[in-house]
Amino acid sequence: MGTPLRVKNPEVYGIRDSLQMVWVLDGNSLIAAPLNNSVKPVFLELVASRDTEFHNEEKGNLVYLAIQGKDLCIFCEEFQGKPTLQLKEKKIMNLYLEKKAPKPFFFFHNKEGSTSVFESVFYPGWFIATFLTAGQPITLTQKRDITTNTNFYLDPKK
Repeated sequence: MGTPLRVKNPEVYGIRDSLQMVWVLDGNSLIAAPLNNSVKPVFLELVASRDTEFHNEEKGNLVYLAIQGKDLCIFCEEFQGKPTLQLKEKKIMNLYLEKKAPKPFFFFHNKEGSTSVFESVFYPGWFIATFLTAGQPITLTQKRDITTNTNFYLDPKK
């Protein structure tokens, strides 16, 4: 396996689930909201990691995720005994340039058909998910069933 190429900028995507709910910043949290004219969805920045320690081809590409224009990176940490999705003020390219980036910031990005799935590296088997009802936080789940959406459409920002 060769050395990953250096990137200058993150890839930027609009993100939505199968119910056409988009990610929206609400204070320092991400929530899912139906896509309409009154909603201001965030754009997701995605950068492939240069770290090879956690590489796992079966699980997907190792990436960092952030909210464009906000210097907020997505990471996982335990809260009240359960893995949760959090935002931390940090520049995604600074994470990318770190020799040894913190494991909670890593996600496996895997393609399932035309959708993307994001699994926490820090909490294997936990996936970024939205609930079926609007206004709920973007979360982590172990259940990939009809109660949550773990598959997302990434629309390249034009």
